[in-house]
Amino acid sequence: MKKTLILTGASRGIGKALALELAKAGYDLVLNARSEGPLKAVAEEVAALGGRALYVAGSAGKAEVAESLVGKAESLGNFFGYIHNAGVLHPGPLLYEIAEPLFMEVLEANLLAGYQLARFAYPLLRRRGEGLAVYVGSGAAETNLPGIGAYAVAKAAEEHLVRQLAAEVPEIACFVYRPGVVETEMQRQAREAQGSAASVLQRVFRGYKEEGLLLTPEEAAKALVRLLPKARQYHGKTASWRDA
Repeated sequence: MKKTLILTGASRGIGKALALELAKAGYDLVLNARSEGPLKAVAEEVAALGGRALYVAGSAGKAEVAESLVGKAESLGNFFGYIHNAGVLHPGPLLYEIAEPLFMEVLEANLLAGYQLARFAYPLLRRRGEGLAVYVGSGAAETNLPGIGAYAVAKAAEEHLVRQLAAEVPEIACFVYRPGVVETEMQRQAREAQGSAASVLQRVFRGYKEEGLLLTPEEAAKALVRLLPKARQYHGKTASWRDA
């Protein structure tokens, strides 16, 4: 019987690539992103590959959205866990300059959504005695690059959330996956950033592209799918695309 996974941030970039790779690997999926149109299109691509995919549009940081995702995963059967890939960057301003609504949006997409997923999924998975919780992290959690402070704070907290969950519920394999430097919408936003730290971000992120250091979303997605059968090995730890 196929396992069912929830996947956030599934409408583009790494998330879209993950949806297609997971479908090829035999998973059923419940997809999430904030924009319904692109999300529906990805669900249709999954179906074309022979997979089953339901979707819920909206922020997974909202309790009602996270609860709906888990409910739909239960309805597909053999609910096994989730991959939290959604994220928001809002690059450019220094940390003390970023507007409160933008700061809160970054926290909601990266951190709060990770909590809400655990809140609704963990009780079900724990009763089954097994499951999977993957959080797509970032090296930004350990750096202090001007202009992405809100994102770095959120990612550092999200990665600590993983370690906390792993310590509290050892039967559910929970780990951070850092995909490397990937050509995504966030990369484009950073290359084109405006604000006090724009010059720093443009130099760093344009450098990644000019030096040919960027992975494709497909490369990052395939690496994670290869790691999933070894999830227990990375419980409470951080894996990267290189580990695959």
